[in-house]
Amino acid sequence: MFEKVTQVFKIRDLRNKILFILFIFAIFRIMSNIPIPGIIQNKEVAQAFFNQFTTFGVLNVFTGGALDKFSIVMLGLGPYITSTVILQLLTMIFPQLEKIYREEGEAGRQKFTQYGRILTVPLAALNAYGMLALFQRQRVIGQLSALLTFNSVITITAGAVFLMWLGELISEKGIGEGTSLLIFAGIIADFPTNILQIINLVKTQKLPIYSYLLFFVMAFIILIGVIIINDARRNIPVSYAKRVRGSKMYGGVSTYLPLNINPAGVMPIIFALSILTFPAMIANFLVGFPGKIGSIAQSVGKFFQNGWVYGILEFFLVFLFTFFYTLVTFDPDNVSENLQKSGGFIPGIRPGDSTAKFLSHVLNRILPIGALFLAIIALTPTIIGNVTKILAFKFLVGGTSLLILVNVILETVRQIKSQLEMREYETF
Repeated sequence: MFEKVTQVFKIRDLRNKILFILFIFAIFRIMSNIPIPGIIQNKEVAQAFFNQFTTFGVLNVFTGGALDKFSIVMLGLGPYITSTVILQLLTMIFPQLEKIYREEGEAGRQKFTQYGRILTVPLAALNAYGMLALFQRQRVIGQLSALLTFNSVITITAGAVFLMWLGELISEKGIGEGTSLLIFAGIIADFPTNILQIINLVKTQKLPIYSYLLFFVMAFIILIGVIIINDARRNIPVSYAKRVRGSKMYGGVSTYLPLNINPAGVMPIIFALSILTFPAMIANFLVGFPGKIGSIAQSVGKFFQNGWVYGILEFFLVFLFTFFYTLVTFDPDNVSENLQKSGGFIPGIRPGDSTAKFLSHVLNRILPIGALFLAIIALTPTIIGNVTKILAFKFLVGGTSLLILVNVILETVRQIKSQLEMREYETF
């Protein structure tokens, strides 16, 4: 391992890419600590608010604390991710958009990405205005004038677009996927805060030593489980027929088509958290209204604040969204058609509809495992927090943060290894 690390820094190109990523991380961290001009924050109310609403706590972790600091990049990469997800869902409704995304190759993907960039701007502006209105209503921040609100929305929108640009710069000139790496940086940035929380917990609550031991043992077991499930695949054998073109023969090789046990990644958890928070946010916004609207909003707010109700709903939503998101991103008919065009086939299965049905059958058998895994992982921070009474280092015991950390680290390591191996071949 140390040999590989030293080899990475000896190669000028790889060293420059890693230093470039660290430079972008530094810019991101500086921007996360620049507050929006004119906004006065009530720190005690803000802390209670972020502890009460789980989704805002998760968003705060993803932005490296930029949200509760009300910095110019308080939205993080949320609007860009949301716009990409919306466009992917729209491919199911609009055939022309699906054609651009799936059939037009690199040019189509670039056009699709450009649509995502354009949609990011209105989404960021709408999100910024909604958050500022909610924070004012909850007295998290002071009342803003119309001019200050307008300036704040423009500033927050510009910060979100700038982060989107930084992520694309990393993807273009660095190693790995820029958006994921910036979210990774935001999660890791919370590490010193968690250490301080542990120190304060030891001083104030004086928990028994076995609580800490149990916490870190469970964290280690969950981490190993996430790595195993993340890398678990169902390999489907694929053979390619021999083809003669001129004096050369092509094909005649056997390979496999890997189907991930967890093909949806972390998106089902993000969808579930967004949907669970939306009714509570609306209810919280309407709770001050007179008459039936206010009383209904108050009842809805209390319903979603119940820990058991929230946990059960989150479990089932994550489970269902795993199936839904996989249907959007993986099309057995499209895979079967591409295999047939390239002369590939699954041994013992006819090309065409039979191959598509076989892929659907295999996918439906492995998806429940991935969906159950995601649903359990989504709840583990809450379960372990209640068992051990330790609320710090939540990203070590499950949830979206741990999945993102594992995915980003494994993918980055794979890309570095592939680049090292490519250079080894070039020296021959």
